[in-house]
Amino acid sequence: MSTDIPRIAIIGAGPGGLICARILQRRGIAVTVHDLDVSPTARNQGGTLDMHPDSGQHALRAADLWDSFRRLARPEGQQMRLVGRDGQVLFDAVPPQTGTADGNPEIDRGQLRDILLDSLAPDTVEWGHKLEKAEPLGGGTHRLHFTNGTTIETDLVIGADGAWSRVRPLLSDATPVYTGVTFVETGLDEADTRHRRLAELTGNGTMMALDNNQGFVAQRNSSGHIRIYLGMRTDEDWHRQAGLDLADTHAVRQLLLKEFAGWSGSLTGFITDTDSGYTNRPLYALPVPHTWSHTPGVTLLGDAAHVMSPFSGMGANLAMLDGADLAHALSVQPTIDDAITAYENAMLPRSTEAAEGAAEGLDSAFAPDSAEQTLAHMTAHH
Repeated sequence: MSTDIPRIAIIGAGPGGLICARILQRRGIAVTVHDLDVSPTARNQGGTLDMHPDSGQHALRAADLWDSFRRLARPEGQQMRLVGRDGQVLFDAVPPQTGTADGNPEIDRGQLRDILLDSLAPDTVEWGHKLEKAEPLGGGTHRLHFTNGTTIETDLVIGADGAWSRVRPLLSDATPVYTGVTFVETGLDEADTRHRRLAELTGNGTMMALDNNQGFVAQRNSSGHIRIYLGMRTDEDWHRQAGLDLADTHAVRQLLLKEFAGWSGSLTGFITDTDSGYTNRPLYALPVPHTWSHTPGVTLLGDAAHVMSPFSGMGANLAMLDGADLAHALSVQPTIDDAITAYENAMLPRSTEAAEGAAEGLDSAFAPDSAEQTLAHMTAHH
């Protein structure tokens, strides 16, 4: 890039935005990250992630964070178990015990974020900066207006601000649409001692029970926590149609038990025995393909560019690869414009392929014959 010092702003302190900032700083390029959260601990960061060798792991190595990742990674978390609606184990793939450098080892989202935040120069992230709008000023520069009343001007604004990105409208009119599937999230604490039967059914990684447009997904996290997703193909406003107050834990539990009538008690225990309330999480995805015309001074990465269903297993991995590739392009291309072009030429085709796969995966996981489809898929790929 040219010797002039560019003003680079990343909107969003998720894995993709933070890995981009880390690599830029390692290459001597100044960057600021703006995040709407008031602090790094303002909210729970979610469940666990498997880091793929050619994407998430590649980005961690490029950021010189591989050793930090290895210290926290859980290779045993790669275990994948499929259970029938009767509670019987149909398929169980246990990873070989050959170390964290092999396969797709797991790490909690919160732990990964801490690694990334700790790797940045002090005050790189400006917390409590929710973007209100980005105003084009011409020549690739933008004025960013934040809801706290502050404004800045940039030579490059990178939208790493997730599914409901405020940067995306500079490039695209597309908005995420409901996929037809909703997850209701809950969880178990101290699972191995307080919920031993459910912990044994979950195993060390991910347990899925999928059948007839419904399903249970239990996901082992660190510190004895199991995160649970109760999936349903249903209307987006299913709870309003039922007259349900999502804050009424007892009422939600009773309705979920009614929805999952006919499933084994060993699985409905994931509904009845939880230590937390229930969080409604409808799944959204951008249209496929999602592309845009090159626009000077702005680009997108991660969910802002290609939010897709979690059944691809690629969301965070692609975001981190995006961030690493964009940072690399900015460090080797002669201009910001050249860097954006090089990055988007690589990112857009691969994200389209991944999004198509994610849509197919969700459709097969929540179908009338999802039990048979999922068993056939697992058997073929393990």
